Amino acid sequence: MTVDKLIPAWYVLHTKSRFESVVNEGLHKKKLEVFLPLVTVASRRKDRKKMIRVPLFPGYVFVKSDLHPHHHLDIVKTAGAVKLVGDKSGPISVPEETIASLQIMVASDSPITTGSAFSQGDRVVVINGPFTGVIGVFERYHGADRIVVFIEALGQFAAVEVNVEDVERVPAVVVS
Repeated sequence: MTVDKLIPAWYVLHTKSRFESVVNEGLHKKKLEVFLPLVTVASRRKDRKKMIRVPLFPGYVFVKSDLHPHHHLDIVKTAGAVKLVGDKSGPISVPEETIASLQIMVASDSPITTGSAFSQGDRVVVINGPFTGVIGVFERYHGADRIVVFIEALGQFAAVEVNVEDVERVPAVVVS
């Protein structure tokens, strides 16, 4: 009986919030090929602005593996790792040319625009600014970089307007 050699491919690994660098380092230590695309952005501090490197896709890293059961387990047991992104049939690979394109993009000094569009009714959480921690419902875009979030309390709605980059969609596992 022969075992077919599995062909390595790139996969998306979901990480705990703000654990991308920890997972990246942990996978490097395990001698796995990993890619954490980082971009430089202006950080808004109360007293100053500073340029910092942040993940292009917060909460995710790319890892190349043949997904042999031992390797798969090694990946998901990495500190800060959550799971490989996929469907009911298993992890879904990312085309090699997509990774190559991302590597070229983050190597340049050109600004990269990212994001995901919110749909009316999406549950969102404010992750930065004076409304940090507020969980509400996305209502609408207000200009290019602002959104309106509704919060229900006592059978009534209150609305706040926040920067779109200060809001994340509430993960499906959190939504009840």
